[in-house]
Amino acid sequence: MSNALKEAEQKIEAKVEEAVVKLEKAEKKLMDNPWVRAGGTLAVIAAVVGGLLYWQSASTRINIDKSQIAAPQIALSPSQPGQLSQVFVNEGDLIKANTPVAKVGDELIKSKVAGEVVSVKNDIGKNFNPGEAVVVMVDPKELRVVGTIEENKGLDQIHIGQLASFTVDAFGSKEYEGVVDEVSPTAKASGVVFNISDKRATQEFDIKVRFNQAKYPELKNGMSAKITIFK
Repeated sequence: MSNALKEAEQKIEAKVEEAVVKLEKAEKKLMDNPWVRAGGTLAVIAAVVGGLLYWQSASTRINIDKSQIAAPQIALSPSQPGQLSQVFVNEGDLIKANTPVAKVGDELIKSKVAGEVVSVKNDIGKNFNPGEAVVVMVDPKELRVVGTIEENKGLDQIHIGQLASFTVDAFGSKEYEGVVDEVSPTAKASGVVFNISDKRATQEFDIKVRFNQAKYPELKNGMSAKITIFK
């Protein structure tokens, strides 16, 4: 764990310790109450403990469960209409820039950057038009943890540069480190959620967390994740 992340954790621990002190004082007051001594002590204390711990957690962190490792997709398509005659790559291939990936008509389609192939259409004999992807790839250097958060769930407390940690479903509880790299300035066009209390539309925004790909080579495009952002 980095020094910055350790400092964030230490601040959280300090706040928890402060909450424990408050809890002890509250418990003493409760025990001075004859009704509490007579019965119901455990229930009252449990409620106080639960409330304080929940408040401490919510006040120091923002959790985003709807997250995924992702990078912008790069579509490789012909510049002229033609028939697909050859495909030279497969899904999962790591290719260099300027690598031939397919042939449509007389045109040899090549990659513009190095990256990973994530989708291939092997429809030999099919006609493809300009802009119609034959191969889709991603640039691993552009991989981010992309989370979706509702506007009323702490969006106003997230900003670029905040420390973050995240877990990936494929690797259980292993914790990774990152930094908030982007806060979307515009709500997502789909996925509108309605607030039950007033029926107003609650918009969702994307949050991107950058991480060191060289340090975490096991992280792949499309993996499900969960983000914790430290306030």
